[in-house]
Amino acid sequence: MIRFKSRVLGVMVVSVAATTLLLLLFGSTLRLPPAPANMSFLRVPLRALNDFQQQQQRQQQQQQHPNAFSSSANAQESCTSGGAQRVEGLPPLYIITPTYPRAEQIPEITRTAQTLLNVANVVWLVSEDAPAPTPALTSYLNESSLNTVYLRAQMPAKYMKAKNKPRGVANRLAGLNWVRANAKEGVLYFADDDNTYDLRIFEQMRWTKKVSMFPVGLVTKLGVSTPIVRLGKVVGFYDGWIANRKFPVDMAGFAVSVPFLLTRPNATMPFTVGYEEDGFIKSLGITSADIEPLAFNCTKIWVWHTQTKKNTAAVPIAQNNITMGTNLDVIKGLLWKDPKGTATTTTKKKETKKKKS
Repeated sequence: MIRFKSRVLGVMVVSVAATTLLLLLFGSTLRLPPAPANMSFLRVPLRALNDFQQQQQRQQQQQQHPNAFSSSANAQESCTSGGAQRVEGLPPLYIITPTYPRAEQIPEITRTAQTLLNVANVVWLVSEDAPAPTPALTSYLNESSLNTVYLRAQMPAKYMKAKNKPRGVANRLAGLNWVRANAKEGVLYFADDDNTYDLRIFEQMRWTKKVSMFPVGLVTKLGVSTPIVRLGKVVGFYDGWIANRKFPVDMAGFAVSVPFLLTRPNATMPFTVGYEEDGFIKSLGITSADIEPLAFNCTKIWVWHTQTKKNTAAVPIAQNNITMGTNLDVIKGLLWKDPKGTATTTTKKKETKKKKS
């Protein structure tokens, strides 16, 4: 038994010696690749390391192939972040977002922009209903790495005094006109800034042939607006407000192929509250058989009409020894100020009532 153990020990010693000799002789040819500058990547899982390496390759490709959209938007330099990426062979998305000056405008525009930054080949048309460009909005768009186009279109005067105003129609029409004049391929989508979007809906809609449709959550008391799909075909619509509409869908629930749109030069959106979507889709001259149901035959909800709570204008920052000469001198310029001054007055009235009570 002792003799057997000594033999095993001898074999182990010989093996170690042989391994050491091989390392000394061939060490120069067995060197490991240099470690990355950030050593923390050596500690992450292999999948994360592979993702990082793929990201580095994409960045190198972006440097070799500059952003083709940069000249059509902000004329900014090519950037590898999110929506500024140009992927060859991927149909572009023309996202039309109507907006108007209000306290929630920049937060909602920011949320929409942060979503679109994760989508490739995007041209974002932000169409504002305002007498003049809102400085905070144009500043944000200019600083964004997205390919943006700023448009301004006001609601026609004859609708301004109506009880129910057709908001956003003039802005969407301005976006449609821009797409008709500047685009030849890709897909058009109306993305309101008060919605929430799952990235997967953008990747599915970009392959639309004519008109695609999909569910939108948080719409009416039913909680959803969606086509009814049986065996891959649209057979009806589930919506809380049908109202004799042929296509009772939400504005965020459909996308249109640009080449198909160009074959319908008379397609337009009516200034009729509640019938904007239906009127536009009918003007495209399609039937239910032409509709392409997305989101796995409309079994997934990837868009929500979330609607941010309305806020009144901020009470002006008092100018005194505590506030002057501090960061509040800058912050006061970022706070929403109602041009009419009505919101601030309303806020003061509410505060007065609270004090009396």
